[in-house]
Amino acid sequence: MIKPVKVALAGAGAFGIQHLDAIQSLGVAEVVCIVDEDLQKAREVAGRYQIAQTGTQLEEVLSQPDLDAVILCTPTPLHAAQAIICLQAGKHVQVEIPLAESLDDAETVALWQQRTGLVAMCGHTRRFNSGHQWLRERILTGEFSLRQLDVQTHFLRRFNTNALGQPRNWTDHLLWHHAAHTVDLFQYQTREEVIAANVLQGPIHPRLGIALDMSIQLKSRSGALCTLSLSFNNDGPLGSTFRYIGDGLTYIARYDVLTNGMGEPLDLDMAEPVLSGVARQDQEFFAAIRECREPNASVASVLPCYRVLHQLSKQLE
Repeated sequence: MIKPVKVALAGAGAFGIQHLDAIQSLGVAEVVCIVDEDLQKAREVAGRYQIAQTGTQLEEVLSQPDLDAVILCTPTPLHAAQAIICLQAGKHVQVEIPLAESLDDAETVALWQQRTGLVAMCGHTRRFNSGHQWLRERILTGEFSLRQLDVQTHFLRRFNTNALGQPRNWTDHLLWHHAAHTVDLFQYQTREEVIAANVLQGPIHPRLGIALDMSIQLKSRSGALCTLSLSFNNDGPLGSTFRYIGDGLTYIARYDVLTNGMGEPLDLDMAEPVLSGVARQDQEFFAAIRECREPNASVASVLPCYRVLHQLSKQLE
C-alpha cells in the first residue's frame, strides 16, 4: 500500500476548496492541516473535510517533521515568498497560479527549487484539463497543426471577491493571473517560445487600481498566433473559452469540455478516468513527489510564461 503524502493546505478560499475536493477524489494524499489567516474559516472548512488541525501561521506548520508538502492557495502577493519559505523548510510545494507578480520573484523561487532539489510546481491548470491534454497529444503526433489560438477570458468583477463571491483584501490581476493561463498554454501546446508579444489595456478602475479590460497578441517561432481578450466587465457566461484553429480543423475547449468548431461535444475516449483539471494537477504533484522527478508545470518549466508577462508588463508602464 502506498503511503499517502501528508500535505498542508494554506488558504481556505474558493481554490482551496477545489484542491480539497480533488485530493479526496484521488485518495493518495492526506491533508493534515488547514492554514488561513481567518481561523474561524479554517476551522469551518476543516470540519467539513474532517481535518483535525488548523492554524493561522504557515511557519508554525512547516516545523512539523512528518509534513511532506504544502499547497498554497493564498493571496497572490504572498505566493513567491511563501513558496520559498516552504522550500527552505524542506517541504515540496505547489503554488496556485500565478507563481509570482514579477519575473524576479518567479526566478528566485526557481533558484530555491534548484538549491533544494524539492518538487516545486505551479498551478497552470490548463495543462491538465482533459480537452487541452487530448489536443496536445494530437499536436505532438502531427494529427493537428495549431495555426491560431483565440481565447476569451471574461468575468464580471467590480469588487475584490473570489470565485465564490466572498470578499478578499487583495486585487486579482488580468495580466499576472488570468493571462498567465493562456500565455503558458500557448507555449506548452506549440512547444515554441513567443517571439512577438503585444498588449493593450483599458482605463484603470478608480477603486480596484487595475485595468478591467485587456487585449494580448502573441506569435510563436513557427508563426502560430494567439489572440487573448480579457475582461472583468463581462455580463455573460463567465470563464475562459479556447478556440483552437488548425488546417481546416477547429476545436473549442472550455475547462474540461471539448467540442468541435460547431460546438458539438466530442468523446475524448481517454484511457484514464476523467478527472477535473485541478485533480489531474494534484495527481501529478503527488506522483512527482513519490517518484522523485520534475513534474509537469514545474516552476522551471513555467518560467518562459513569466518572461513573456514581464515583457508585456513593461509595455504597459
